[in-house]
Amino acid sequence: MIEVKELSKSYDEVEALRQVSFKIKPREVIGLLGPNGAGKTTLMKILTGYIHPSSGTAIIDGCDVLQETDKVQEMIGYLPENAPIYPELTVQSYLKMMANLRNIAAADQNAYISEAVHAVGLADRLVTPICALSKGYRQRVGLAQAILHKPKLLILDEPTNGLDPSQIVEVRKLIKKLSQNSTILLSTHILSEVEATCQRAVIIIRGRLKADAQLSEMEATCHALVSFTDTGRQTEIMETLHKLAGVDGVENVVDATPFTLRIQSDRADMCPQIFALAKENNWPLCELRRETRTLEAVFNELTAVDGGGR
Repeated sequence: MIEVKELSKSYDEVEALRQVSFKIKPREVIGLLGPNGAGKTTLMKILTGYIHPSSGTAIIDGCDVLQETDKVQEMIGYLPENAPIYPELTVQSYLKMMANLRNIAAADQNAYISEAVHAVGLADRLVTPICALSKGYRQRVGLAQAILHKPKLLILDEPTNGLDPSQIVEVRKLIKKLSQNSTILLSTHILSEVEATCQRAVIIIRGRLKADAQLSEMEATCHALVSFTDTGRQTEIMETLHKLAGVDGVENVVDATPFTLRIQSDRADMCPQIFALAKENNWPLCELRRETRTLEAVFNELTAVDGGGR
């Protein structure tokens, strides 16, 4: 659905993007992450055709954003961080205006508006002036305009910014529902939001692509955690594991019950070798799994190595 190739953008001496490349499949939900000033907004503006890159290409559903901007914009729904809504209009009149701007046929507009407002939970607010809505409902209006024309690609910039916890849960549910028909690129500073709604994350730091993987791959480590029901063989087990090829270290996990060891390695996965060793030596194995880390830990590690944002 999206193919970005060697995308770069400079503002005078500032390089906002530096040769960024990635691909996104149809109906994927991708989290776009990065510290302030990393280049996320610049990337989204290029994908929507709002600005041109200094070099590189962006292809959306087979269409070059630079060469076929109008065609690309027809298939995109975009919710910027501060949704461009008109407070003096009612929800219905605002969406009617957006339907006209989207060139939706007059005969179809009521059906499109009805589907959008039901999707975001605004059906009972159609005749309410936008200025009388809470921030959460205004955000729903912004989402309604973004999905009004049934876009193939939905780009959301901080969609839950300023919402209360219950509203955040509702927006997350909506994003999952919308992903049944649309590819979604979600930019946010809230890492738990990416974990709750996305299958994959693209991390940009100082304009460069630093990570692009499924969340399960990002959060997995090369270390293994192994637990035993019998602590009487602790010394024997630790000494044997130390000798296993690929093991860099073995440490006791303090206060863990039952007795648990962390097997450190820089290999992809040591669990099969550890299981074979446990079976061979008849160890009282209780649990064996790869150690995982949070997305926050991954993000902090990458930003620390690169020195953060601009």
